[in-house]
Amino acid sequence: MREGYEGTGPGAITPDGCAVELYTRLSVGEEPDIISAAVPAGARILELGSGVGRVTHPLLERGFTVTAVDESAEMLERVRGARTICGPIEDLDLGETFDVVMLASFLVHAGDVEVRRGLLKTCARHVAEDGCVLIQREGPDYHTNVPRERLDPTGFTIRIVSAEPVGDGVDSIHAEYVFPDATWTQTFLARPLTKEQFEEALGEAGLRVDRYLTEDGMWVRAVKG
Repeated sequence: MREGYEGTGPGAITPDGCAVELYTRLSVGEEPDIISAAVPAGARILELGSGVGRVTHPLLERGFTVTAVDESAEMLERVRGARTICGPIEDLDLGETFDVVMLASFLVHAGDVEVRRGLLKTCARHVAEDGCVLIQREGPDYHTNVPRERLDPTGFTIRIVSAEPVGDGVDSIHAEYVFPDATWTQTFLARPLTKEQFEEALGEAGLRVDRYLTEDGMWVRAVKG
């Protein structure tokens, strides 16, 4: 397990504290709709941090071609119908470009600045000149509106229990996922980014915001330049 990361609950746990079985249970949500509306039909998508394919599979059903990347072999074993690549995202260099590169799951908020830089450079390295990068950001009160919880439509409870500062602008986030038959927890490091800090980080990687796709600013379409 990576330092600062921990996970508990049934089944395999990845080095960043994610539980494989938990992710097979999570509902899809609005992500495929947001993505589909922002990119050309039938686009070739590089999905960085695909996990078990929660978003991959709906995108395939909509006619996209997806290359799914994750550092967890246990996660990728659950992906069906996509090309899969196992390894760290920040080191990825496939020698090819894609219409769309996706960096979801708040990965841009990596606690380690060098990891974040590597993630964004991977995005820039793999996006076609006329392509786009889709990035999911945290909401503005993600680290301050705690504790909080919500009931998922499928009948389980997600709780963000705490966000404790650990130094250098990084918080330790503790989350719980409570199902009728099982409970998982995850503790991970996350760095809050203001809109200005986020856009500055994009600029470092040779990217810029094309537009914010959602009113809350959590989904962003970026392009080269």
